[in-house]
Parts: sequence; structure tokens; C-alpha cells
Amino acid sequence: MGQIRERMAQDLALRNHAPGTCAAYLRICKAFVRHFMLDPRQMGEHEVRTYLLNRGLQVQPPTVAVELAAIKFLYTVTLDRPEVVVRIPSPKIPKKLPDVLAGSQVVDLLAAVDSLKHRTILTTAYGAGLRISEACTLEHRDIDSKRMVIKVRDTKGNKDRYVPLADNLLAGLRAYFKIARPPEPFLFPGSKPGRPISPDAVRDAFHKAKEKAGVTKRVTPHVLRHSFATHLLETGTDIRTIQALLGHASLRSTVRYTHISTAHVARTKSPLDRLGTEEGKVLG
Repeated sequence: MGQIRERMAQDLALRNHAPGTCAAYLRICKAFVRHFMLDPRQMGEHEVRTYLLNRGLQVQPPTVAVELAAIKFLYTVTLDRPEVVVRIPSPKIPKKLPDVLAGSQVVDLLAAVDSLKHRTILTTAYGAGLRISEACTLEHRDIDSKRMVIKVRDTKGNKDRYVPLADNLLAGLRAYFKIARPPEPFLFPGSKPGRPISPDAVRDAFHKAKEKAGVTKRVTPHVLRHSFATHLLETGTDIRTIQALLGHASLRSTVRYTHISTAHVARTKSPLDRLGTEEGKVLG
């Protein structure tokens, strides 16, 4: 893509898109151009539709939606040709409820992690409701033991947030620090000096521990974040607080946890139980 790629990279940076989004959009558009071996200025709606239809046979709708967003950015912003993509609809994405782990499963899974560093990262992800990428990039200065909070920087949407620092998590972090003595700035340094540990290394450790613990659900490390939110809901935390802790911009992203919390469902009283009672008089 040459100059067009550079211009698109600048456009993404000017709009303050997250580094991961910038890299993904550029990679997607490079693949789109390579597929046809044509300059994107020589292509139009037909090529975009053909490409996305073909991709729809290979990947899931959420992936197609991201690829469409990247190509729309290319034509709408960088090439100033919005007419190319304006009529192309986004794929309908099935709404699937995320899996969650029971509290005992979380305990067993964390206990099955062999590496102290990996176990501490995964414990932090569950204990503070962090994405794995957020846990991996925590710095020494982010742990505030006086106020008992963790500062999560440069999160999805480029917004910082604070999450609670649980007593048990602080104890685990101190035990890890005493043994590992990680150099600043990162709490969990990787193999390259001055760089944090790779999320892929943590994911690999998670899957090994999952098998060792006998967890049969097909889950990823992100299940720890889902479990954190669901367990908070089941123990009475209000949905707005959970929204703030997870860093969700929209309450709609958080409300789905009300659909997967069995305790929340069980606490909901059916109108059948109110018929013929004093409470049921309001029903007429």
C-alpha cells in the first residue's frame, strides 16, 4: 500500500485509536489489497463486497465486522471515498452469553498454574477484573497499597480507571515481588528488557492449567474477567459499579452479566408467587 498505508497510519493516530486497533486495521487492509493485487484507489464497492463475502465463508461474523470497519476507515477517511462502503451492511452478530467459572473452579485453576509469575498475573486478572493485556502491562507505580486501588492505564478506549486492590491480591503481589524482584517499570517483565510479558505466554499457561484442573469448558483467560463481573453481581454489587470497574463505556456491555448470573435469576420472584398475597394486589 506504500504511501496510502502511511497516510492511513497517520489518520488512525490522529483519531487516537488504540495501538492494537491501528495495527489490526493496517493488517486487514494490507490483506484486502493483496487479495486483489490492485491499488485500493482502483477498486470499489464490488471488490469490497466480494472480499467480505469470501471472508464470511472462512471466519466468524465478529471478525468480518472488524474487517469491514477497517476497510470502511480506509475508504471513508484515508481515501475520502465513502460512497464505496456506505451501502455495505455490517454482519449480524449472534449474541452469545459468555461462559463463567464457579468460585471453586477459579480456585482450582489458579492453583494449577505452575509458574509464580503466570499465577500472579491470572490472579490479578480475576481479582481486579482486568483484561489479560491490562494485567500484563501493569507497572510498579500502578499498585497503590495505601489507598488499596490499582490504576489501569491506557485501557480499551484509551481511558484510565481505578479498580479495587483486594487484601488477598495485595498479599499475593507482595509474595511474588519478594521472590521475583521485577525491575521497573513493569510488574511482570517479559524476556525482552524493558518490555512486559507477552499475553500469549499467559494464555498458554492458562490453557495448561485449565487441563490440569479438569476444567472442561472451552474458555480463554478472558473468562476470569467475566467471572469477576458475574461473581460481583451474585454477591450484591450494583450494575453501575460493575460497569465502572470493568471500564465499559456503555451499560449495555455490562447488562449482559445479568443474563448469565444464575443467582441473580434465582433471586427474581415470579408473579405467580405473589398471586393471592398482599403484594399481589397491585396486579389487580
